[in-house]
Amino acid sequence: MYCNKHHNKLRNRNAERGISITGLIVTLALLGVVGVFASRLIPAYIEYNAIKAAIVQAKASGGNNVREIQAAFDRHAGINSVTAIAGRDLVISRDTGNIELSFAYEKRLPVAGNVSVVIDFAGTTDPSGVVADQDESGQQSASR
Repeated sequence: MYCNKHHNKLRNRNAERGISITGLIVTLALLGVVGVFASRLIPAYIEYNAIKAAIVQAKASGGNNVREIQAAFDRHAGINSVTAIAGRDLVISRDTGNIELSFAYEKRLPVAGNVSVVIDFAGTTDPSGVVADQDESGQQSASR
């Protein structure tokens, strides 16, 4: 009787060992892939948030013409080392008497070898959230 109870305890202990070496390797590989993507994507989103803050600050600086607003954006963006866009890339519109700033850009992030991730960023100071596009002829149109 004693041997049978002792044998059952040993067998139960062996059945509850935890993760296998294969499971551990797969888990670590998945964590590595997630870490690589995060290390590439997080800086792009930090820069995007810096650009959004810079257009709000440029609008608040109260420039009356396009050059003043672009210069204000470049000053604020330079503080955060923004390299994705410059003041000349902003779309500045005067709808309903208020100056609104918009931007849109594409960020290509290399992941490994010839594999890249492309992210389209856009933002505006317009409360409606409509981002004004500027086509090749300089005409403005609205898009969401």
